[in-house]
Amino acid sequence: MRDNHFVRTELIGLDVEVLSAPYSGIAGKVVDETKNTFTIESAGTERMVPKPGNEFRFTHEGRTFDIRGSEITHRPEDRIKKVR
Repeated sequence: MRDNHFVRTELIGLDVEVLSAPYSGIAGKVVDETKNTFTIESAGTERMVPKPGNEFRFTHEGRTFDIRGSEITHRPEDRIKKVR
């Protein structure tokens, strides 16, 4: 499911699953975000996953959203302004 409004929300704290190899199978909560990476807490450890070249499945309010990392390579505070 694709929703431009979702891309403008705060992603830290959401459940996420990485769909792209070699990171596929990493699933957990987003605990930090930079312009080019997500830090995901998974099974008690934190894994840094680059946004470019990866696809992510977020769960928010009972819905799932598949987002390509290249679509959200902005600083979190700028993403709200840039994505329309």
